[in-house]
Amino acid sequence: MAASEENSALFPIFILTIMALPLVPYTMLKLCRAASKKRKSIHCQCSVCSQSGKYRKSIFKRISNFSTCSNLTLVLLWVIMAVLVYYIKHISREVQVFEPFSILGLEPGASDSEIKKAYRRLSIQYHPDKNPDPEANKYFVEFISKAYQALTDPISRENFEKYGHPDGRQGLQMGIALPQFLLNIDGASGGILLLGIVGVCILLPLMMAVIYLSRSSKYTGNYVMHQTLSTYYFFMKPSLAPSKVMDIPVRRTDAEPLQRLFMLVRSELNLDLKNIRQEQAKFWKQHPALVKTELLIQAQLTRETAALSPALQVDLKRMLELAPRLLEELMKMAIIPRTSQGHGWLRPAIGVVELSQSVIQAVPLSARKATGGSSEGIAPFLQLPHFSEAIVKKIARKKVRTLQDLRDLTIDERAELLGNVAGLSPSEAQDIEIVLDMMPSITLEITCETEGEEGIQEGDIVTMHAWVTLNRKNGLVGALPHAPFFPSHKEENFWLLLADSASNDVWVSQKVNFMDEAAAVTAASKAIQESKEGSGFSLKEINMAVKEAVEKVKSGSRLVMGKFQAPSEGNYNLTSYCLCDSWIGCDKKMSLKVKVLKRSRAGTRAGPALEEGPALEDEEEEHEEEEGYDDYESEYSEDDDEDEKKKNSTPANGVANGKGSGSSSDGSGTDGE
Repeated sequence: MAASEENSALFPIFILTIMALPLVPYTMLKLCRAASKKRKSIHCQCSVCSQSGKYRKSIFKRISNFSTCSNLTLVLLWVIMAVLVYYIKHISREVQVFEPFSILGLEPGASDSEIKKAYRRLSIQYHPDKNPDPEANKYFVEFISKAYQALTDPISRENFEKYGHPDGRQGLQMGIALPQFLLNIDGASGGILLLGIVGVCILLPLMMAVIYLSRSSKYTGNYVMHQTLSTYYFFMKPSLAPSKVMDIPVRRTDAEPLQRLFMLVRSELNLDLKNIRQEQAKFWKQHPALVKTELLIQAQLTRETAALSPALQVDLKRMLELAPRLLEELMKMAIIPRTSQGHGWLRPAIGVVELSQSVIQAVPLSARKATGGSSEGIAPFLQLPHFSEAIVKKIARKKVRTLQDLRDLTIDERAELLGNVAGLSPSEAQDIEIVLDMMPSITLEITCETEGEEGIQEGDIVTMHAWVTLNRKNGLVGALPHAPFFPSHKEENFWLLLADSASNDVWVSQKVNFMDEAAAVTAASKAIQESKEGSGFSLKEINMAVKEAVEKVKSGSRLVMGKFQAPSEGNYNLTSYCLCDSWIGCDKKMSLKVKVLKRSRAGTRAGPALEEGPALEDEEEEHEEEEGYDDYESEYSEDDDEDEKKKNSTPANGVANGKGSGSSSDGSGTDGE
């Protein structure tokens, strides 16, 4: 019975151990992630971002951010563990091991006279005739009397001193740390124990597996429904304008008054003004969710969100929260292999990135149209705080027509331009300086080679090694972009594409992120080590290469590696694009010439066949302007399909001459041949 009671007392300890095994590591992981996220959250410090309230840490916002289902469950489990610890500490005082010498207040090995003397002393204190307290009577009968009997009997005392028990040597006892009522298998407790074992060991894991499989069958790893991806795949076209990439679902589809919003954003809806009535009727005949989605996106792009009703503002916030994930999946649908060579589509990929940039910065697509000698349009300027179209026209008179022209000026020259020409105050000019210091500058180093061989022959598996380096004037590497009109935090993501712009094929594509330095160090070290080991380098050379790669990663570079199969013999003018999904005008474009040799017999490979050169400057494409309305459409619109087919019919073996462009609109312009 005593052993059974002892096992029952161990049951809370057993439960505490089972809870602590997964809970303590998971809590440490959550705390490390929270600390890492706090370190990463380096955001823009301009007054516009501060006034937006997105980064304001109010007590209600902190409570709202903390009150997630996982966090509340974690706190509840820790509360249960604290209660168990208190309960175990309490019962440990009650459960006392039978120690005769300790009960009588003697040292082990005491003589008979000392035992009798101690017994008389305790009898005076606890005997029922001397002490009427029931607890004293219970203690005297259960402990003092038993201890005296165990020590006065010679055999019992000898057994206790030798084996620790008055009855002598005891056999090995096994117990189960379960409550006493569950160990009664004869009664109803046996059914409770059986149900508990079946529930914990079989039903609970099965239920968790069913929930996980049902969820994973509906959603991707980015928490986007597979049904949405299939829709994106179906509607994706080789030529897709950013204005056509607007199929982001919203939560509500009820009919709110959207007429006023329609009038505010009508100029951005690509409607034919010559047949405006028919176009409007056609627009309103679409599905209500699509109508609302497009109007809400245009409200974000034109910064007319203040005119929305509270219900529409809730829908807009929800839509903008989903937009980065949906656009990322749409980007993957654009670059997914679709040709026999495993190539994706370039133009829709750039169109998706352009739309992402416009949504994050709240800049209309029509502002990206080439104007005033700038292929970028005024869109890069409109992402700067306090800038407007009127200010862009003023500084254009001083031959500052592109964002790069503004960034190339010295601080004093910019201050004079913004103060005297643009008419901005010193504080507003300081905000612009802060944003310009936050804007990233990208440099690329790309090589393509067949590992272990000289030159590239048709059919080879070619490896692309690319180092993407990010620099900012303020010295930061990972930071959140300046986006005061975007309601939630948005990390910068870059897409590196190696493509043939003439054939609209993406050969290699990969997403690049500069926020997680530890993951980048691990990936670069592993890639360099595997590459060098495959080429037969020594251990010392491999370690030196890994060390050099780690230093480059810590200084703001990321290693991107990809493989593709070499096409048929010929010269290929490829273009590498590094596209940012958050900033406008911060993309990088560089030309890359690859010479593929004819497949020869073993041992007859030719010398190096890779040349690098600056990208070709995009020629300004003349657009037909509709009367009374300037519509923005890049070369990815369906109207230019026929022209593109004519251009694609000629091989792209020419040599590109010109300076590499660092703007996103250059990536969407037509390459001169």
